[in-house]
Amino acid sequence: MIRISHLSKAFSGQKVLDNLDLEIEKGDVVALVGASGAGKSTFLRSLNYLEEPDSGTIEIDDFKVDFQEISKEEVLILRRKLAMVFQQFNLFERRTALDNVKEGLKIVKKLSDDEATKIAREELAKVGLSDRENHYPRHLSGGQKQRVALARALAMKPDVLLLDEPTSALDPELVGEVEKSIAQAAQSGQTMVLVSHDMAFVRQVADKVLFLEKGHILEEGSPDQLFNHPKEERTREFFASYKKSFI
Repeated sequence: MIRISHLSKAFSGQKVLDNLDLEIEKGDVVALVGASGAGKSTFLRSLNYLEEPDSGTIEIDDFKVDFQEISKEEVLILRRKLAMVFQQFNLFERRTALDNVKEGLKIVKKLSDDEATKIAREELAKVGLSDRENHYPRHLSGGQKQRVALARALAMKPDVLLLDEPTSALDPELVGEVEKSIAQAAQSGQTMVLVSHDMAFVRQVADKVLFLEKGHILEEGSPDQLFNHPKEERTREFFASYKKSFI
């Protein structure tokens, strides 16, 4: 069980996250949707302390931290438990795909080169890149780079995988290969929190959908509940606008 309580964050006095509470069951995929500026990416970045929350707590099993009193050691532990995949890959350009995946295993988990290589190859195989392990990022497509980033995150065996618009920087024809890899990780039982504007993918992969509006969770439920039977007028407006834009 992952429990987030009273999470708040403001920039220049303006509340971006306002006292958010969320519980995530192990193995669930939770998707955050909403208009730009609703606080979705800030929520993800606050969970692993890339943004410093003003207040709130996070519990992952028996590990609990208060963001107002968090220590440097607790930040490191938290980031080992919450791996993040960004929009822009963030690969090391002078290292091969295999070495990119091995890096965290050797530096953070202190594994031997042989152990790290074995795990890295297994994760690259899962995302369909066994034949690209010795390629540098400049020789990979955007979709391949993002799958390397996904393999790198999954190799760390995180309690929760955070995905911040993982396909937004990709050409349309490359989106499917990344989404397939994410869906396969979800099917294997990986707990995830996903921010995405791809509503078709959200409907396919999410167990729970949260609609964020001005830093609040305005409505939450199953994909069917939010897409087809939203209770809040603002939620209905959002999905009606989405449907009009993409028909």
